[in-house]
Amino acid sequence: MVDFDDFSEPRKEPPAFNVPPVVMTLTLAIMGAFFLFSWMSFQTQEDMLVLFALFPARFIAPAAHPDMVFPGGVLGDLWTLISYTFMHGSWTHVMVNSIWLLAFGSPVARRIGALRFTLLYFFCGIVGGLLHVVLNGGSQIPVVGASGAISGLMGAAARFVFLAGGPLGGLAGGVGPSSAPRAQSSVWEALRDRRVLAFVTIWVGLNFLFGLSGITMTGGTATIAWEAHLGGFMAGLFFFGFFDPYRSSPSGGPGNVGYGEWSGRDRL
Repeated sequence: MVDFDDFSEPRKEPPAFNVPPVVMTLTLAIMGAFFLFSWMSFQTQEDMLVLFALFPARFIAPAAHPDMVFPGGVLGDLWTLISYTFMHGSWTHVMVNSIWLLAFGSPVARRIGALRFTLLYFFCGIVGGLLHVVLNGGSQIPVVGASGAISGLMGAAARFVFLAGGPLGGLAGGVGPSSAPRAQSSVWEALRDRRVLAFVTIWVGLNFLFGLSGITMTGGTATIAWEAHLGGFMAGLFFFGFFDPYRSSPSGGPGNVGYGEWSGRDRL
């Protein structure tokens, strides 16, 4: 008697360090950009900040200086909404953001693919930057860092990581990641999950706490652009569905969706 199980392909286990190339590339780009910046002279660093950091005064002129002009003109206004995400204030700032990017960017990139991930990342960074500009019109304090874009990845991850088949689907007695394909979740469905709601509440609360107090996670003090964090997070949470290639089946069930080995369909 032939045991056909002997001919079945063994299930592949994910490697212990399984960071998608697009996430690793983005992390190295952030580190490399700050490495080059740190070797510049003080005057050159100031020039780079004016050229590539996000200044609310670029978009909404300060009342005391209505004729203030920044280099780059309109194009400069546009590119700073992206370039500010590659600039950071210190190596601590870089390392903290890199850790969060690896942690939350990896599951998002594995789900939606490299192209959609890149578009989502910069979309969240732009929305976060614009919210900061609106709430701080006329400010001449530069905003730097990838935190707004990475916060968007956190919001996006909240849409699926707790679902059946997601990487955290087994928490609180849920179905584990290898037990069932995950469903595509609307933002309202996700927010009805107590785990998602707790995650969102804690994240927003911590941002208000650290943002308004100026206390950093390392115990120091700094001006924290919490508005950019909040804007990016909400962009990822509410607009993730536009970047997600997976959809629910017509019957309302999980559909042909998956995680890890199952997530190769319709990815870009």
